[in-house]
Order: sequence, then structure tokens, then C-alpha cells
Amino acid sequence: MPDQTKGAQAQGALSGVRVIDLTQFVLGPYATQTLGDLGADVIKIEEPTGDRQRTNGKAPSSKTMGPTFVALNRNKRSVALDLKSEAGRRALRRLIKTADIFIHNMRPEAVARLGFSYQDVVQMKPDIVYVEAMGYASEGPYAGRQAFDDLIQSASGAAGLAQLVDPEEPLKFVPSIIADKTCGLFAAIACLAALRHKEQTGEGQYVEVPMLETFTGFIMAEHLYGETYVPATGRFGHTTTITPYRKPLKTKDGWLMVMPANQVQAAKYLELGGIPDAYTSERFLSSKGAPARVAVYNEMLAEATATRTTAEWMDLCAANSVPAMVANAARDILDDPQLKQTLFEERVHETQGTYRAMKPGLRFAKTPATIRREPPDVGRDTLEVLSELGEDGEEAALAHGAQTQ
Repeated sequence: MPDQTKGAQAQGALSGVRVIDLTQFVLGPYATQTLGDLGADVIKIEEPTGDRQRTNGKAPSSKTMGPTFVALNRNKRSVALDLKSEAGRRALRRLIKTADIFIHNMRPEAVARLGFSYQDVVQMKPDIVYVEAMGYASEGPYAGRQAFDDLIQSASGAAGLAQLVDPEEPLKFVPSIIADKTCGLFAAIACLAALRHKEQTGEGQYVEVPMLETFTGFIMAEHLYGETYVPATGRFGHTTTITPYRKPLKTKDGWLMVMPANQVQAAKYLELGGIPDAYTSERFLSSKGAPARVAVYNEMLAEATATRTTAEWMDLCAANSVPAMVANAARDILDDPQLKQTLFEERVHETQGTYRAMKPGLRFAKTPATIRREPPDVGRDTLEVLSELGEDGEEAALAHGAQTQ
């Protein structure tokens, strides 16, 4: 695919779309960063003290540019407004009138107290796309309760997935803020769908993104399985996903995930690992019943894999059309040759120095997803953005709680 980002930089697909972002933590910032990567002008509204995620982790020279914040907030302009003041609320009302999307993950009663509920905002901008991320759908018995990633992983059944593999396992979380990030992607999808409707009809709308319902639908898409039909036609849990044999295998010097697509590929892999004629061997044929043969097959896979290095297997599997991939330990991704070329990029932040960015994964030939702005220090763009509204320096300073001289 031709690289459209070189030379004169092409515009992202959402160029011209303005997003007013009142989100904090992970879900909302991940959603709005995605929109920003696609070209939207994302204006991040922060308290003068900043998004609370800013203090998560250590930065080189600031207490408000923690690594998690940096990973979730590129391609945004930070405007620091004291929304407890009339000056701050007035500035936000003026910004909303210029926007296409207003998104927040505050509790409904909190945003209403500030005067920015959907009913309030639609009076300011009738065609606004108003996106509200919340923990639980508004019509259910959990409506209004607080929500964090661990709470959603718990209620969605995600914490119980390990028990589908081994019933003796305790409930435990996926070691990722996966519910927030997944729902952040759904929030971005919701924005795009509502923008499409607005383009066709001229109408804005209210959009609700409930975490529990959205994430449960995502995480359980394959695991509903036998319970899909009523009455059930089988067990709960996707059989090939929850097998205990689904795991990387140890090589001479690392780990490999091998997934032969058929018996021919599997036999070739085992032969390359020193086990010829595996399916006609006494060891395999003497095993009684399908479960026993599956166990023997997986034992042979492990034995074969241990005979070569990971690099040797990568080359052999590519040459013999056997699906396989290096299994990286978490930190090893920094040295993975594919990811070093396509994902990681060292960039220079205006106040923090060199940092490692993960470039957008999506590739567009005509409207590239790019990093145009480094993650902002608190209020970096306040004067710039408010001056676009015609605010003078004193009005802008009052709006974000600063003192004028």
C-alpha cells in the first residue's frame, strides 16, 4: 500500500469533525484518542489540576504526564476550564456550539449539576452527537451505580473465564484494563455511526454506551455457545477456546505458538521436530479414544517444539506453510522485529523529552491515521482554543481558573 503520510500530509478521514471531550481515566480517553488518530479535532476539557489519570506512573520531569496518560491522549488539545465557575461553564458552552460530538463519562447527576446534560447541550447545539459512557444500561437495576474495569470484568463473567478451562481455578481478572478499552472502541464506533446519521439527516442524537452490556456482549460472543439456543444444545463455553492445550510451547530458547490447520501440516511439523510418521506410530494408534489421542498429539507437539530454537521454527514453519508465531513475553514486544518496524516510534515531547509512542494500527491509503499532536500538558492549548472563539486573554484566564495580572 502506498504511504500517503509522506510529503504533504494527507488529512485523516475525520478531518473537520470537532469533539468536545469531558472524559477521564481510560474508556473515554481511548475512544477520543481513536477519533483523534482518524483526524478529528479533539478538545480535551480538563480541570485546572488535570485528568486524574495524569498521575498514574512516573514522568521524566512532571507529575502530570504519567505514562498511562501519554499512551491515551495524543492528538488532543488540552483546555483547562474550571467548570465550577461561571466563566469556565460559559467558555464550554461556546465551545459546544462549534462541536459535532460531545462525549463524557461523568455520572449523569454530576454532569447535570454543571449544566451539561443532554437536555442542556441539545439546547446549545441542536444537531450535537451526545455520547454518554456509563457503567450499566439506564433501564436496568444496576443503573447509576459506579463502574470501574474490575467491577465490569466481575459482572460480565470475564473474571470467571479461567474456570471454563479449569473449574478449580479462582475467579481472576484478565491482566489488562480490557473492559474500559473495549468499551472505548465501541464508543468510537458509536460516534462514527451517529455522525453518519447526522450526515444523512442533519439530526444529532443521544448515544448511551453502557460498559456492562457492551463488554459482556464482546467477551461472551463465542462463549454463549451451547446456550445460544433455548433449550440449550450444548455446554456453555467455546470448546476450542477453553481447551487446556491452548498455550504456547517451549522451544530451546523461548516460546512458540504453533497452529497446524490440518493433519498434513501437523505431521510435517512433528517430522521437522524429529517425530516422523506421528499418526501411524504405535504411540498414537495405541491410545484409546479421542481424548487420549488428543493428549498424545499435544505431548508430541511439545516434544517436537523443544528440539529447535524459536528462530529456527519461525523459518521452518514459514518454509513449510505451517501457521506459527513467536510467543513474546510481555516486555519482549519492544524487540519484536515486526512491531519495531510497524508499531513503535520514538518521538520528542515538548516538555518530557523522548518517549515511545505506539502508532495507530489502522492503515488508510487516502486518509491516514497519524500522530499529529503529542499528548498535552495540562491546559497547553487553552489560550489557543479560546482565542479561536474570540476570547481575550483575561476571559481565557478566568475560564481556566488562572489569575490575570
